[in-house]
Amino acid sequence: MSAARTTPAEFWSRRSLNQRLALIIVPIAIVAALLTAAIVVLGGPPFLDFLGANLPLVRFFVAATAILMLTIPTAFVLIYLELKVIARMNLRVGPNRVGPWGAAMSVIHGLKVLSKEDFGPTGVDITVFTLAPVVTYLASVMTLLVIPFAPGLVGQDFNIGLLYFFAMGGLTVLGLLMAGWSSFNKYSLLGGLRSAAQIISYEIPLTLSVVGVIILASTKGSGTLSLNHIVLAQSGSAFDWFVFKQPLAALIFLIAATAEANRTPFDMTEADSEIVAGFATEYSGMRFGFFFFAEYVNVFIVSALAATIFFGGWTAPFNWPWPANLNAFHPLTFGLFGWLAIIVTVAVFGTYFFAFFVRIFGGRTWSTWSSVSLGLILNLVVIGGLVTLAGFIALDWVRGLIWFMAKTYAFVIIFVWMRATLPRIRVDQLMGFAWKWLLPASLLNLFVTATAVIILNR
Repeated sequence: MSAARTTPAEFWSRRSLNQRLALIIVPIAIVAALLTAAIVVLGGPPFLDFLGANLPLVRFFVAATAILMLTIPTAFVLIYLELKVIARMNLRVGPNRVGPWGAAMSVIHGLKVLSKEDFGPTGVDITVFTLAPVVTYLASVMTLLVIPFAPGLVGQDFNIGLLYFFAMGGLTVLGLLMAGWSSFNKYSLLGGLRSAAQIISYEIPLTLSVVGVIILASTKGSGTLSLNHIVLAQSGSAFDWFVFKQPLAALIFLIAATAEANRTPFDMTEADSEIVAGFATEYSGMRFGFFFFAEYVNVFIVSALAATIFFGGWTAPFNWPWPANLNAFHPLTFGLFGWLAIIVTVAVFGTYFFAFFVRIFGGRTWSTWSSVSLGLILNLVVIGGLVTLAGFIALDWVRGLIWFMAKTYAFVIIFVWMRATLPRIRVDQLMGFAWKWLLPASLLNLFVTATAVIILNR
C-alpha cells in the first residue's frame, strides 16, 4: 500500500516556528544574493563611474542615511536607560525578561506603538494632523546634521552651524502647534499653546547662553559659528573646556535645554495629570510613534550639544601620556586568506574556550548547545572590546567618538535622574522662571563675558 501524499498545507502545518522562518528567509536571502551579484557584475563599472563623478551627492546621501538610521536605535537605548535607571532609583529591578537584562524591552515598546491602529478621529484636519508628527520628527533629526561626533565625522560643517541648529530646533514648536490645532480637541489645543509659549520663552535664554561661548571661541581664531571650530577651540585638556570659563552660561543652557526637550520638570505640553497627553491626546499608532521617538531623540540631541559647546565635544579631558600606534598591525598586511584564517581560528577556539568555562562554572544546568551559544556571545563581546580598544589607540575618529558618546550619555543619565526626582512645576512658575530669572541671567553673562574679553585683550 503506497504512502499517502503530503499536501503543502499539511507539510507547512507540521513545521515549527523556526523552521517556517527558515523556509521563508533562506530562499529570499539566496535570491537577494544572486540579484546583488548580478547587479554588481553587470552594472558595477557604470555605477562606480557615476559615484566617482558625483562625490558630493554620494556624501550627502550617506550622511542623511546615517543620521536617519542613528535616531531609532538611539531612541531605543534611551527608553531602556529610562526604564532601568528610574527602576533602580525607586529600588526596583526594572525590565528583566525580554532579552538579556531586559535590554529588548524598549524595542518591544516601539514595535507595540508602531503596530497599533493609526486612527484619525472625526473632525480633525487630516492633512495637518498627519504632517504634524513628521514635522516634529524631522526638525529633531535635521539638527543632527551639524553635530560633530568625532574628527571628520560630521554630516555638514556649516560656518553657521550653531545658527542652523537653533533654526531647525525651532521648527519643533511648529509641529506641536499643528498637532494641537488640527486634533479638534480642547486638551490637544491647550498642549499646543503651552508648547508654543514654553519653547519660544526658553529659546531666548538658550540662544543667549551660547553667545558668550562664541565670543570666547572668536578670541582663539575661530570667528565662525561652526560647531567643529568651537570644539577645536577647547582642545588641550579639561581646563580648556568652556564650562569652566562660562559656568553660568552652562547652567542656563542645561535648564533651558530641559524645557526645550519637554522633559521633567518642564513637561507641561503633555502633562498627563492635567491635560491627558496634551498635543498627542488624539494620536495613535505610527503617528504617535513619531512624537514618541522625537522626544527621546531630542534628549540625545540637547545632551550632544551641551557636550559639544561646554565640555569639549570629542576632545579628551587630558593628553594621552603614552604615545602608541598600531602600524605594525596594519590590516592590509595579512591579506584575504590571512584574515580568513584568523577569523576562523578566533571564532572556533574562542567560542569553545568560553564554552568550557561556562560548562565548568554552570555545571549541569547548562547543556552543550547552551554553553556553546553563551560562549559564542562572550567571544563576540571580547572580540568587540579588543577591536574597540585597538581603534581607540590607533584611530583618532574612534577615540573621539568614544569620548563624545561618554559625555553625551552622561547628560542623558542626568535627564533621566531629573525625571525620577523632580516634580512637575506649575505653568505660571514655568513662564515666570524663564522671563524673570533666566533671561536676565543670560544677559548678565553676555555683558560680563564681552567686558572681560575687551579688558583682557587690551
